[in-house]
Amino acid sequence: MIDFRPIILVTGILLTTLGTAMLIPAVADAASGNPDWQVFSLAAALTLFAGVGMTLMTWGHASDLTLKEAFLLVTFIWIFLPAFSALPFAFSELSLSYTDAFFEAMSGLTTTGATVVVGLDTAPPGILLWRSLLQWLGGLGVVVMAIALLPILQIGGMQMFKVEAFDTAEKVLPSAAGLAGSLTSFYVAITAIFAFLLWLAGLSAFDAVNHSMTSIATGGFSTRDASVGHFNSAAIDYTITAAMIAGSLPFVLYLRAVRGDALPLFKDSQVHVFFYVVAVLAISLTGYQMMQEINGPVTDQFRYALFNSVSILTGTGYATHEFDRWGPFAIAVFFVIMFIGGCSGSTSCGMKIFRFQVVFAALVTELRRMVHPNGVFVPRYNGRPIGDSVIASVMSFMFLFMFCFSVIAVLLNLMGLDMLTSISAAATTMANVGPGLGEIIGPAGNFAPLPDAAKWLLSISMLIGRLEVFTVLVVLTPAFWRA
Repeated sequence: MIDFRPIILVTGILLTTLGTAMLIPAVADAASGNPDWQVFSLAAALTLFAGVGMTLMTWGHASDLTLKEAFLLVTFIWIFLPAFSALPFAFSELSLSYTDAFFEAMSGLTTTGATVVVGLDTAPPGILLWRSLLQWLGGLGVVVMAIALLPILQIGGMQMFKVEAFDTAEKVLPSAAGLAGSLTSFYVAITAIFAFLLWLAGLSAFDAVNHSMTSIATGGFSTRDASVGHFNSAAIDYTITAAMIAGSLPFVLYLRAVRGDALPLFKDSQVHVFFYVVAVLAISLTGYQMMQEINGPVTDQFRYALFNSVSILTGTGYATHEFDRWGPFAIAVFFVIMFIGGCSGSTSCGMKIFRFQVVFAALVTELRRMVHPNGVFVPRYNGRPIGDSVIASVMSFMFLFMFCFSVIAVLLNLMGLDMLTSISAAATTMANVGPGLGEIIGPAGNFAPLPDAAKWLLSISMLIGRLEVFTVLVVLTPAFWRA
């Protein structure tokens, strides 16, 4: 029998936190004389009412969390939070429908970065700040989930990263609370550092804070319609690139480094492969631009190649150029790297680097066995043997990820979208990247013209991708609900 009390309790606490966060953009709007402060105040009141009510109703009565309840908890959180986060968008002067508001909120909290908002350059400061806050909070939530919950749920090979404190689901709530405190302190500190660096690079204080939050969260919401390309500054581009990379490395290794044990951060094979991929992308795309004789001198070509490849690889989704106009090779590269993502335990999305390492290690081992049938070969990750269950879990995840992507792409095409838009929209939302390819949802466009049915489907796609596929689909199986 599933006990919903711990699920309601945690959801209530998070809704209370969300409602409190709504007061920050309310203050920003009030300070600038924008009447939308009333919108945020009303939305905060409604969210706090629901959150405090759920918390008080279950406080002191919640039992330990079982494995089934952990699955439900994750899914409930990522449905309830966007539902309430959408209220300011729906009530504001942007006059978004609830469908558009929910899409924007889901995109924010899942750090996808796909947007339906037009006219960011003239939007109220509160709305801009709220979009950034959603991604910042979502990025923090993703890190806690990846370190605390996904390993014990054995999602897609994440059991390799199980922390001793989280051996069982029953230990998650109290242990995760302590972890969240440490992560939040570090998260705030690194965000403040990059906000200061962006201010030094030439951004206004407001733009610096917003872009720092969405860069560390690898979310990609900007305060400008032209994204980071609006600023046309090498210093800003390189600073944001560094922030995106920082957000894509394992946060648990950061905590160890802060406590005096920095060696694991530099020895981790996942980190090494991530930087190898970044280097290969930057060099190859720079060379491609040189051959095509586009985008100016080689210094600019390297900057555009590095920034945009890191942005898409990490799932951030910022753009400085309409890279889908660079040519077929660039389009193919950007489409493929949408699926890769950053490191596990980071704010980035996609399939994650470590899964490709596991598959490669398993493939090499299988080839060696074929050449030497009597030999004993064990696939390894970071020097440790990889169990058969981990390999099976990773293979299953990657197959299911691509299967869901294919189904969503077909459904979008049946809704009347052209093939390029359908495929890239499915890819960019499943991988939580942001911009797609083509005239409609490419780097220079947005998702506003899509039909409502497509926006709801893409919201589900963002949820499935952010929760690592299995978490959502397991809850939908009849076997899950049997006693």
